[in-house]
Amino acid sequence: MLIANFIDLFMEAAPWMLLGLLVAGLIKESIPSDFLARHLGGKGSKATIKAAFIGAPLPLCSCGVIPAALGLRRSGASKNATTAFLVATPETGVDSVSVSYALLGPFMAIIRPIAAIVSAIVAGLLVGKEEAIFAAKGDVKQSIQHDNDTCCHSDVNQGSCCASTKQAVKSAPIQSSCCSESKVAQVDACCSSTASSKHTPNAASRTVWDKARAGTIFAATDLVRDISVWLLIGLFFAALVETYVATDFLALWADSIWAMLVMVLMSVPMYICATASTPIAAGLLMSGISPGAVLVFMMAGPATNMATLGVVFKELGQRALVAYLVGVIGMSIVFGLFTNYLVVEFNIQVAPLSAQEHTLLPTWLTVMTSIVLALLMLRVLYQKLCQRLA
Repeated sequence: MLIANFIDLFMEAAPWMLLGLLVAGLIKESIPSDFLARHLGGKGSKATIKAAFIGAPLPLCSCGVIPAALGLRRSGASKNATTAFLVATPETGVDSVSVSYALLGPFMAIIRPIAAIVSAIVAGLLVGKEEAIFAAKGDVKQSIQHDNDTCCHSDVNQGSCCASTKQAVKSAPIQSSCCSESKVAQVDACCSSTASSKHTPNAASRTVWDKARAGTIFAATDLVRDISVWLLIGLFFAALVETYVATDFLALWADSIWAMLVMVLMSVPMYICATASTPIAAGLLMSGISPGAVLVFMMAGPATNMATLGVVFKELGQRALVAYLVGVIGMSIVFGLFTNYLVVEFNIQVAPLSAQEHTLLPTWLTVMTSIVLALLMLRVLYQKLCQRLA
């Protein structure tokens, strides 16, 4: 029974999974290497909104978005734009939306990207506001310190400390280059993108067929490698819940805010991408968790793992980390409550496509796409095994 449920869930997700991977690969190959850095510089709400909408469809998981966000920050993107990109990118994507449509139904496939974009904008604006307040306080302190500075106003010591200050100012722009940073591993993506920007004429001269071929290869290799293990774990968890957990087991407290807080506590230590979190969310939904609490898990899980929080703390600061958590967790709970309200008020059905009366896709297409996806995942797993044994 467990294996049968696992196979059924895998076959439900396979067509939409392949479609999402293909679209994600095409998007990745269609966006120039310097596009993000060029459009996400500057401060204010405009850069934040652009960062959220640019990051939302990108095929980057929780681990892949970290070097990309670091590269943006090194390239001059503001804190608020970096935060919005860091939230929107792992919370949703074309691949995760397609899988959400298959495993959770059309309503969740629509509300999920909307909630991700809004939470990214709110988190970015909160971080930007914190940065503006802190910068204003810093300017006042700097002005007072400058007025009371006895070193630079002293004729005796003027040649020592003031000269060193000017020297530090002159050397500061050199450190703004990402490739000059000592931590090469963390900014490898930034440096590679900077180097690749020198060859933009060749990239621009590629035909549509070349981009489609490169995007398909990227989807069948890199993307499948990033999500395969966690996707299998998520599908197994969903099958486990469907097989052994009684219906409405958690229904007594599933509609309360406590269920959403539990989802937040569950999601913070998990290192999982948006696509792989979807079958886990489907399993939680089958166990009686409300759609709103499931949405909280899918939003908070990819955006609040320990690696991402560590990067936010190190690159943006402690106050930015607090604003980041308030924005992500706060908006997750708000949208969770809003989702439950819509489901009850308008009697919206939140269920996998297989639970509906009609078959959306023909059987032959479901079987073929399942075989293709299984072969791609087996190929990736075999390559990982060979690398470990080598």
